[in-house]
Amino acid sequence: MHDTSAPDFRECADCPIRHRAVCARCEVDELARLEEVKYYRTFSAGQTVMWAGDKMDFVASVVSGVASLTQTMEDGRTQMVGLLLPSDFVGRPGRDRATYTVHATSDLVMCCFRRKPFEKLIDETPHIAHRLLEMTLDELDAAREWMLVLGRKTAREKIASLLSIIARRDAVLGQTPATRKLTFDLPLTREAMSDYLGLTLETVSRQMSALKKDGIIILDGKRRITVPDMHRLLEEAGDDSDGGMLS
Repeated sequence: MHDTSAPDFRECADCPIRHRAVCARCEVDELARLEEVKYYRTFSAGQTVMWAGDKMDFVASVVSGVASLTQTMEDGRTQMVGLLLPSDFVGRPGRDRATYTVHATSDLVMCCFRRKPFEKLIDETPHIAHRLLEMTLDELDAAREWMLVLGRKTAREKIASLLSIIARRDAVLGQTPATRKLTFDLPLTREAMSDYLGLTLETVSRQMSALKKDGIIILDGKRRITVPDMHRLLEEAGDDSDGGMLS
């Protein structure tokens, strides 16, 4: 069972994802209305947040941690089809059943909103509706980008692409200056990376070691990663642009 205890912060103004979440454009009175339908849920790494087909009485934003989206085929095989990183939105207004199974990949905190009142707020609050549309379009862009990663890139490019996506999201959430050098904690195990990228565990470990040997990344333990030059990592990923994040 999940733990419904609240995180260290209580007010929306103190929330670490405030500038990126669905409430990013809300005025004070709109935040007050969200507060009335808001509650927190926490999950330990490995716990299931929801199963595909479950009835959903809430929608949510990921506050901290990472979750995976998986889909099960008729023969029982499962495939990780997406990651939910901090500020990502979970659930679909107007849809009362979960489309995918959601697992907590790491310890997870979610800011949840009761679904029916939230749907009413969308109708009555343009700031929330507009931000949700923006996030939906961003998610569509990300899905298209990931189709390219999985369909056309080499194993090395896949690893570099995943690292660059996580590094850029970490920088944006931390509101850190756009620099060539970034340090972040990798939220995925090697096993989770292999599942998500459609690679073997041995291939993931070998390519991570190769990127380290070539000076593309610096590893401190298994999870702490420093990217000395983001432009070099993006080149390894086969990307010809950085989306304007780096100067």
